[in-house]
Amino acid sequence: MRVLAFLLVVTAASAAERRAIFPPGVKPIGPYSPGILVGDWLYVSGQGARTPDGAMPADFRAQVRQMLENVRAVVEAAGLSMDHVVYSQIYLEDVRRWEELGPVWREFFPHDAPACAALGVERMPGGTPVEINAVAVRDLARKRVTLLRDVAVPPFCSAAVDAGDRVFVSGVLGYEALAARIPAEPEAQVETALNQLGAILKAAGLDFRHLVFVNPYLTDRVPTETMNRLYARRFEFGNTPARATIRVKALPAGAGIEFTGVAVKDLTRRRAVRPKNMAPSATASPCVFAADTLYCSAKSGFIPGPRSGIYASTVEHQLRQTMRNLLDGLEEAELDFSHVVATNVYLDDIADFERMNRVYAQYFTPGAFPTRTTVQPLPPVERKPDAEDRWPMLEQISLIAVK
Repeated sequence: MRVLAFLLVVTAASAAERRAIFPPGVKPIGPYSPGILVGDWLYVSGQGARTPDGAMPADFRAQVRQMLENVRAVVEAAGLSMDHVVYSQIYLEDVRRWEELGPVWREFFPHDAPACAALGVERMPGGTPVEINAVAVRDLARKRVTLLRDVAVPPFCSAAVDAGDRVFVSGVLGYEALAARIPAEPEAQVETALNQLGAILKAAGLDFRHLVFVNPYLTDRVPTETMNRLYARRFEFGNTPARATIRVKALPAGAGIEFTGVAVKDLTRRRAVRPKNMAPSATASPCVFAADTLYCSAKSGFIPGPRSGIYASTVEHQLRQTMRNLLDGLEEAELDFSHVVATNVYLDDIADFERMNRVYAQYFTPGAFPTRTTVQPLPPVERKPDAEDRWPMLEQISLIAVK
């Protein structure tokens, strides 16, 4: 009986470690929580530029300031401060304004700034011109920043942030920082970005083996096949990081490629997870553990196996197959959707936002939804099947889960 009582106490304590964060007066516009505090980490949903009462500030700097105020509201509701933020991704409707983020950013992060990535997308929910998500570490004593002058990362962010058992790496561009130029050839851009990513990892005492999740962001200047060929050379076949490869409207400085990601410091706490219906890959593992945190690659509504492709014509049906594909990875890791703490949803058309929400909500417990960031990276595609009855991809989802 004593053993049973002890197990019940441990189980209850573990369950209590996850808590949804709702700042006063904030009502999400979809099935997601503004924040999830779990273990050592706080995950913050994508925050736009609107005030809690729905108003949109008049000018860009005021919009950026309100966006960061919205992040601060979530962070402080969790009992933390902006000093605890270690990583963020910034989405802009007009990426040409990315340098204007700097002065406002430094108001909120005057020292030891988080790592960050900036990218240009087509649209975001609620008509916001700028959106940001974030990760914060509970124990501020674990946060240490890496600063490098010769890498092409946002100048108002740290190149990397060490936050205990993992390191968050800023978005590094296919841009030669010292020469202040973009290489002419796509291959050179990819190699430039990968070399700088390697330099940041080395400065943090790591290498490519330590990466557990990577976002390659590409514009039409860099073919996916070129990026994959050069990227695969940096990793052991079948043991690559999880990955969400997203084509976007634009990147800072006119670059065609950007890499950002997360690494685990102790390789004994890194483990790739692959469902049996997915073949080993030279470019992406379906999911990778960093200690108790599972990072899963972006999945779409494709059917694994022979004649793989997308055969559903609507966003609702594609989303159901996507969730099935994500569940394969979760179940292989002995988890399920109740363990998910954060998702990124990439829509072909933000007009499908409500249709996506109706299906997405069915996979999670109301009141305990994970955090979420939703964007439309590119203009919508033409929705018609090809000669093999395959339809274009209308959505993708990546996720983070915690045991």
